[in-house]
Amino acid sequence: MKRLLFVLLSCIGLSVSAQDVAVKSNLLYDAALNINGGVEFGVTPKWTVDVTANYNNWTFSEGKRWKNWFLQPEARYWFCDRFAGHFLGFHLHGGKYNMGGIKGGFNLLGSDLSKLEDNRYQGWFAGAGVGYGYSFILGMHWNLELEIGIGYAFTKFDRYECIGCGERQETGKTHHYVGPTKAAVNLIYVF
Repeated sequence: MKRLLFVLLSCIGLSVSAQDVAVKSNLLYDAALNINGGVEFGVTPKWTVDVTANYNNWTFSEGKRWKNWFLQPEARYWFCDRFAGHFLGFHLHGGKYNMGGIKGGFNLLGSDLSKLEDNRYQGWFAGAGVGYGYSFILGMHWNLELEIGIGYAFTKFDRYECIGCGERQETGKTHHYVGPTKAAVNLIYVF
């Protein structure tokens, strides 16, 4: 009877499929003490929608701050089956930050990170990008996914002279960033 029902459903175009939802954690963000999580939904046989969220509210010794939250939704096209193999992703990103007292000492694609040592920056950002990734099947429900993305981000911020003081030095400054916008080593559980 079960076989007959399966054949009938297949003939009328209905499909019964596994791998419709996955939950994940980015191990790179975990290593940086960023609380993060994501969920990915299958929408067609070759397309999924991934939404990740990140939160960091740490204040370190000597008033050093690396506080942020951001969301990064992404539409993914899978070259073979979803949740396995190669994919292209098209992502958006946006969030807020409050950073200062961090020894950077270098420039990264037009962003002078050495300014973080003596100043505090508080603002928001938004942008978009494209990514490429690969998902390795580890077991029946477990995957390991690697992804790198590049894109654009616009940010608007206020600069404070010192890490802990409230003296605002500049307000409403903007910055345009083009470069890496996503790096992930995701541990995934697929339902």
